[in-house]
Amino acid sequence: MRKLDVSIIKENIKEMCMEANYFLPEDVERAIKEAAEKENSPVGKEVFAQILKNIEIAKTEHLAICQDTGYADLFLEIGQEVFFTGGELKEAIAQGVREGYSEGYLRKSIVDDPVFDRKNTKDNTPPVIHFDIVPGDRVKITMIPKGGGSENMSTVRMMKPADGIEGIKDFVVKWVEEAGGNPCPPVVVGVGIGGTFEYAAYLAKKALIRPIGSRHSDSRYRDAEMEILERINKTGVGPMGLGGRITALDVHIETYPCHIASMPVGININCHVARKKERII
Repeated sequence: MRKLDVSIIKENIKEMCMEANYFLPEDVERAIKEAAEKENSPVGKEVFAQILKNIEIAKTEHLAICQDTGYADLFLEIGQEVFFTGGELKEAIAQGVREGYSEGYLRKSIVDDPVFDRKNTKDNTPPVIHFDIVPGDRVKITMIPKGGGSENMSTVRMMKPADGIEGIKDFVVKWVEEAGGNPCPPVVVGVGIGGTFEYAAYLAKKALIRPIGSRHSDSRYRDAEMEILERINKTGVGPMGLGGRITALDVHIETYPCHIASMPVGININCHVARKKERII
């Protein structure tokens, strides 16, 4: 059994909130640079030039890459041999977000009531937290600051098993095409297939954690990822929806067993500022 004070979790999350918003992951920056080389639209090329300039300024000046610094979406894989001390884990996580967004001068975008009051909580809490219990005595934290524009372009559809993989491909491509410039392309598309209504959405969000260029372990889904990506990039939506060759940087599919009568499919889109930060404690 390993004892771990929750203050350590809090400090790490505080730092991760700031770092995720200042520094784009290497895989994303590399993918954007490669996409800029492939883009053949003059407007698209100029958009990529501005995106890369923005990334560099954020990196060197420690400023937010995007003014929408997102909902704090956190995935925690907790080793079953970890025993937390020093307070309540959820509150420590929230305090880390609270301090990170305040000290990092990051925009606070969360309202307390979704329909009626909609008053800003003024510290970007509460976060959304996904817990998973795994073997071992370590805690893996992945933080995604998820912007509202791309999150709004997400969906779940309860498809029929008879729709098959071709139906899924058509659904994803059409959805991304209709989203147009709203999610600030070039996007990363997370697709969750299986489970239940809510689990498909979770899988789609979790798919965004994967490094760009990684592929599903099953060759059938791997082929589907590559085909969907190719088809999306033939839609002509282009960077920021202004037309061009590159609309998506990648497509990631995550799967889970499901009921014999169901085939849930979730789509979660990330903008070109595909922020994420990971630490193992």
